[in-house]
Amino acid sequence: MNQSSDRPASAEEPPADQGVPRAALAIVNVLLVLEALAVAGVLIWLVVDLFTLAPSSYATAVALVVLVAIGAVFTAAVAVASIRRAGWSRAGAIVWQVLQVSVAAGAFQGFFARPDLGWALLIPAIVVVVLMLAPSVRRAYGNAGAAPEH
Repeated sequence: MNQSSDRPASAEEPPADQGVPRAALAIVNVLLVLEALAVAGVLIWLVVDLFTLAPSSYATAVALVVLVAIGAVFTAAVAVASIRRAGWSRAGAIVWQVLQVSVAAGAFQGFFARPDLGWALLIPAIVVVVLMLAPSVRRAYGNAGAAPEH
């Protein structure tokens, strides 16, 4: 049974199932943008520290700045692609959330444990993964390739 024949063939009107994940898509996009801004903020903080403080190892400090810069570019690209509902952004977002969960786990333990930061990283990561795995959101990202570009 073809469900597309049950609907009027209007290019302006979104399919009926597209209205369901709007809130979920909005939450995912907001969280991904906030995460990208947070990583960019960490990058700026590290660059300022690199130029104002004397690190014990310049090579390690520069390597950390480069890795965080790569992370900032990646998270920004995933956030923008998610807003555009590019299919690949779903996988990129889930990969980033797994990395974020691992950093959150480290924040809960050790001599310099920061449970507040751990929860701030863990909760959004779980929310994004759960929403990205929801069938309606999966369909929304899957149908994005068929939508006409503006």
